[in-house]
Amino acid sequence: MKYNYTDTIEYLLDWYDNNARILPWRENPKPYYVWISEIMLQQTRVEAVKVYFERFINTLPDIKSLAYTKEEQLLKLWEGLGYYNRARNLRKAAGIIMEEYGGELPPVYSDLLKLPGIGSYTAGAIASIAFQLPEPAVDGNVFRVMKRVAGSFDDITKASVKKELEEDIREIIPKNRPGDFNQAVMELGARICIPNGRPICLQCPIMHLCKAYQNNTEMSIPVKPAKKERKIEDKTVLVLEKQGTFYIRKRQNKGLLAGLYELPALEGKLTAVQLDEYLKSEGYTNYNFYSLGEGKHIFSHIEWHMTGYYVQINEEEKVAEENVYKTDKVLNEVWATKKQIDEIYTLPSAFEKYRDSIINCD
Repeated sequence: MKYNYTDTIEYLLDWYDNNARILPWRENPKPYYVWISEIMLQQTRVEAVKVYFERFINTLPDIKSLAYTKEEQLLKLWEGLGYYNRARNLRKAAGIIMEEYGGELPPVYSDLLKLPGIGSYTAGAIASIAFQLPEPAVDGNVFRVMKRVAGSFDDITKASVKKELEEDIREIIPKNRPGDFNQAVMELGARICIPNGRPICLQCPIMHLCKAYQNNTEMSIPVKPAKKERKIEDKTVLVLEKQGTFYIRKRQNKGLLAGLYELPALEGKLTAVQLDEYLKSEGYTNYNFYSLGEGKHIFSHIEWHMTGYYVQINEEEKVAEENVYKTDKVLNEVWATKKQIDEIYTLPSAFEKYRDSIINCD
C-alpha cells in the first residue's frame, strides 16, 4: 500500500537543523566534493571517510586533476577504502566530464546517471545536495527509515520496490530544501534508526508517525532475503624480504582485487615444513623464516582465512635491476623498498595484518 510521507518533512528538517554532523563535504557542498564523498561513503563509515576525503581533495582538488592523474597514484589515494573499481570509475567519469561537460559535473539528474559509477542514489545525492534539485537519494539508511515509518514488509532488494520509494519521495521532497531532506533521512538512519541492533526510537523525531514502532515490528523491517554464506578460502601470505626490499606482484586485471599489487598469497595454509619445501622449489637456498600468525579478511562473498610467514632471503646477489621501480613503467612483479610500498604501490587492506611487519621493520 502506498504511504504518504508528507507529515515527516517538518520533523525531519527540524531535527536535522539541530543534529546534523559537521562534515567537510557538508560545510562546502561543491559538486565535486559531494560526488567524491558519496562514492567514498559507499560501503565505508563516515568517520573513516573523513581522513580519506581530506587527503584525496588536497591531492586532486578538482575534476581536471582527477581526470589526468595516473592510476597508480589514484589507487594509492584510495588504499584502505576497498572496492577499488569505485576509484577507477571516478577517473573514467572525470575524463567524460572534461570532454563532454566542460570540466563541470552536469546539473541534470539524467546526465549524472550516464556517468560511470553513478547510479540512482548517487545521482540523486549530487543533484539534491549540490544543485538543489528535488531528486530522491535512496540508500540503505533511507530504505530503513522510510520502510519502518510505513510499516512496510516489502523486499527492499527488488528494483520495483526501490523505484516505488523513489517516486514516493520525489512527490513530497521539499523543493526549497531537497538536499537537506535527503541528508536528514540518511542522518537519522545512520544515528537513530540504525542498521545493526535496536533503533533508538525514543530519540527519533518521527517516532509518533512510525508504524513499525507502533506495531513493535521495527526489528523485522526492512525486509531482505538472507545472504548466502560466504565461501571460505585458506591462504598462506608471504612477506619475502631481501636486502631491505620486499616482493610484491600485480594481480590480473579481472576478478577479486583486480589490477592491485599483493603480497604473494598461496592456496591453502602451509605448515613450516611445507613452506620450506615451497621455498626450495622456487630456487631459494639460504633463508630463514618465522610465523606472522593467523588473519582473516572478509570480502562481499568470500572470506580469506590466512596464515602468514616472514621470509628473510639471505642470498648475496643483488636485486635484479629490471625489478627496481621506474616511474615510466609498471611491472607485474617487483622488489620494492618500504618507502616505495608506503608511497607508490597499493596493497589492499586484505594484507594489512602482514603489511604491518613491513611497516615495523628496521
